[in-house]
Amino acid sequence: MTALVTLQSRPATLADVDLLAELNQQLRRDEGQSTSQTAARLRERMHAWLAEEGYSAVLFEYDDQVVAYALYLEQTGSIYLRQFFVAGDRRRLGLGRRALALLFEQYWPADKRLSVDVLNTNERALAFWRSVGFLDYSTTLIMAPKQRPNRISP
Repeated sequence: MTALVTLQSRPATLADVDLLAELNQQLRRDEGQSTSQTAARLRERMHAWLAEEGYSAVLFEYDDQVVAYALYLEQTGSIYLRQFFVAGDRRRLGLGRRALALLFEQYWPADKRLSVDVLNTNERALAFWRSVGFLDYSTTLIMAPKQRPNRISP
């Protein structure tokens, strides 16, 4: 039997925007997303989510270091988890599971449906979310401009 991971959590504030943007940049890199967004743009976007769009963020600390964060939007009947990230050098230690448990215990009402988007190519993330009880719900298909055909045959 493994010992429960001691993880501390706290709500993020606007004073944490720089840190959240830095963590978001690491998340984007890990997901293979374009890193063309500047640090300044990521800060602006994070600030807007927290200050104007109603999102909340939680920071998770282990050994006195921030090792994870969650960014979510609580609505009337649901919670949309927009971003969830555990630092690469702190993965496989149970921190993601413990962070999620803290979100359930301290931040998220039990009567709301939860949703999270995961890139199809992120097999480790898909395995994690499925292992904690999330179910596949839908698939979003995209087509980049350079992939558009000149003509679609009838």
